[in-house]
Amino acid sequence: MASQLGLQTGEAARVHMRGLQCSSMSSDAVDFVLRPVGTIRSTIKERSEAPKQGSEGAPDVWLEIEPFAADACDGLAVGAEVMVITWLHRGLRDVLKVHPRSDPQRRLTGVFATRSPDRPNPLGLHRVRIKEITKHQLRVGPMEAIDGTPVVDIKPVLCGDEGF
Repeated sequence: MASQLGLQTGEAARVHMRGLQCSSMSSDAVDFVLRPVGTIRSTIKERSEAPKQGSEGAPDVWLEIEPFAADACDGLAVGAEVMVITWLHRGLRDVLKVHPRSDPQRRLTGVFATRSPDRPNPLGLHRVRIKEITKHQLRVGPMEAIDGTPVVDIKPVLCGDEGF
């Protein structure tokens, strides 16, 4: 299952990535372990089917919450906007420059200046509205993530975040 999610070998419920140690200016690396809090269930099955942004025709999706994280949903409400942070498990991690929006007519641009899923640490940010809540699922949308995408975190959209 880990390989299906694009994760390293080991526990399927964990995403391992390398990062620089924050407390030091040295080049010593430290391991970070992210434990997905859920998984996206979508009608989009392949990257080629996904719109570039949720507002470009993306469907609503079901966000399946892992049992350990169910209590973390207390306080979420239908109609609220949230930021869903995903691990873009099919992203290429060795890509540093892309043609924005996959348009070869546009100049190569560093991935930090784009929303490309191909990047050193492929985190996705998705601003969505909660449309339904069940015990271990949230129906949210619109969202361009593909089926099986791990969810790293969910955060409320705060006042003043309209441009994000």
